[in-house]
Amino acid sequence: MSVIATQHLTKSYGGRRGVDDVNLRVSAGEIFGFLGPNGAGKSTTIRLLLGFLKASSGSATVMGHDCWADSARIKRHVGYVAGDVRLYSWLTVRKALQIVGEIRGMDLYDAGMRLAERFRLEPDLPVHKMSRGNRQKVALVTALAHRPKLVVLDEPTSGLDPLMQDTLGDCLRELATAGHTVFFSSHSLGEVESLCDRVAIVRDGQIVVDESLTRLKDRAPRTAVATFESATVADTVVAPDFATVQSRSKNELRVQLTGSSVKLTQWAASQPIMDLSIGQPNLEYLFRQYYDSDQRAHPSAENGSTEDAAGIEEHVPISELEKS
Repeated sequence: MSVIATQHLTKSYGGRRGVDDVNLRVSAGEIFGFLGPNGAGKSTTIRLLLGFLKASSGSATVMGHDCWADSARIKRHVGYVAGDVRLYSWLTVRKALQIVGEIRGMDLYDAGMRLAERFRLEPDLPVHKMSRGNRQKVALVTALAHRPKLVVLDEPTSGLDPLMQDTLGDCLRELATAGHTVFFSSHSLGEVESLCDRVAIVRDGQIVVDESLTRLKDRAPRTAVATFESATVADTVVAPDFATVQSRSKNELRVQLTGSSVKLTQWAASQPIMDLSIGQPNLEYLFRQYYDSDQRAHPSAENGSTEDAAGIEEHVPISELEKS
């Protein structure tokens, strides 16, 4: 049974686009990347999965339970960080663990404090004295402390420095290895490339790609640079027909190819090449083909999205901490 399953999931707001005919399957132990530009429908899908919104049509289940009718039951086993984390200004890590533990009916103190140490958080520092990144880490600690069966993270690396992004990645891999599932939303393929098993790309509320990282790499272009003894030699070499010439500069020939590099190395063996370097598959380039076309069609989508909001909020109910 899939941990997350949707069939023709659709949400519309009158004439405004939400998500349209979304079909997803996410298995136990999988780290699943949900990618798309801001405003593409990532947060709407997540809110449907967690029962914060009711679908206009279609269905969605989490751990076999209907996301709308059984939302309360689902939330017991979910750790969630919203894309617009808001916390009481007086809150500390220690107090947050106490409150969320009471809401969940379990003692989260020891596990939460270990996570706080890994994320280098001061347990008694109030939120109003924290940077944006540290506020994000408080939300992550409260979401992960109970080791949920399903972790749902909506652009969770916002504000985190590279070291803390690595720490988060380590925590998520540990959970996945233990059979837990991670649903990871992002607008950057690069940040999930080393983390996720499979990715789906959403554009204009629809899934346009749903593939393993391995298959995506097979389709992603890579750049190779052949170095010759002189510019004269480089200018006279005929590039292989399976590669596209990007440039000839001095004694170098730069080409782009897709898929395996075996044919290129075979071609290079018959050429007067002094050196050959072949880059990794450029997944970011592949993703940007969807991103750029989406931005041209909707130039204001990013500025109008609610997915970039983050800050301190004085008037959020305590119960919202469970969602953060």
